[in-house]
Amino acid sequence: MVKNSAASLLTSVDDLFTTQEERDEAKRETIMEIPLSQISDFPNHPFKVKMDESMSDLVESVKSYGVLSPVIVRPKNNGKYEMIAGHRRKRASELAGKDNIKCIVQDVTDDEAIILMVDSNFQREQLLPSEKAFAYKMKLDAMKRQGMRVDLTSDPLGPKLNSRSNLELASQSPDSKTQIQRFIRLTYLSQPLLDMVDEGKIAMRPAVELSYLTKNEQEILLNTMEWEDCTPSHVQAIKMRQFSQEGKLNEAVIQSILQEEKPNQKEQFRMPKERISKYFAPGTSSQKIEETIIKALELYRKRKRESER
Repeated sequence: MVKNSAASLLTSVDDLFTTQEERDEAKRETIMEIPLSQISDFPNHPFKVKMDESMSDLVESVKSYGVLSPVIVRPKNNGKYEMIAGHRRKRASELAGKDNIKCIVQDVTDDEAIILMVDSNFQREQLLPSEKAFAYKMKLDAMKRQGMRVDLTSDPLGPKLNSRSNLELASQSPDSKTQIQRFIRLTYLSQPLLDMVDEGKIAMRPAVELSYLTKNEQEILLNTMEWEDCTPSHVQAIKMRQFSQEGKLNEAVIQSILQEEKPNQKEQFRMPKERISKYFAPGTSSQKIEETIIKALELYRKRKRESER
């Protein structure tokens, strides 16, 4: 980050010998062409730059017409610039073979940059849960540092935010304050579990409950989920959180909870892992084990039929 918090407590020489009008003018945004090599990404940028069909279309557009909407950057102390909004356009320009990009240069503080970065990206139509989770957390932390009190206490849905900051954040966002609380809780999930939320394999409500498990408990859960080839329902996730709070959550408890029959669940055949683990290499996935067993049974049935002829 480019701003020195200690320096901000002192009156600068510029402030002593310039008028307020001159200082305001210095802070006004300017538009200029800047080499891509001079622009670094925003630290801990929570929004993913995907190499998908949309990016391919953007690259072709940049090749033909250039970047139609300038990106937003801020100056750094080393004479270079830091991207605030426009990471996709910057990447598309690189892929299109461009050297420069049209930029709006704004001299803003760290927290002003965070809020601007989050608000700019929230204009996008589709955002992953993980993107919203870390974006909301970054913006809330920035609002807190700007003087808005934020009291975080225990809550079934996530952190209970001070009403002023919570309502302020919700009023600036597409989600309700309760949903924002849920999103922020996702930042406590391990990366593999968070990926499953992004992929739609785990729903929001159970994901929030699972976020209260310790990192070790989440790791055990992942391994058990892979073996059982299932994901927890909301009710099952609530049970796991309760056992965790009591200090009683372990592999056996997680397996027992996951094996509970869910509504409309199809009957499944299960076999203790220790009975077949010796036939497979360590680390073999449950899906691979299942496929191998099915192939072995098909071969057995084929040979049995041939022997009966």
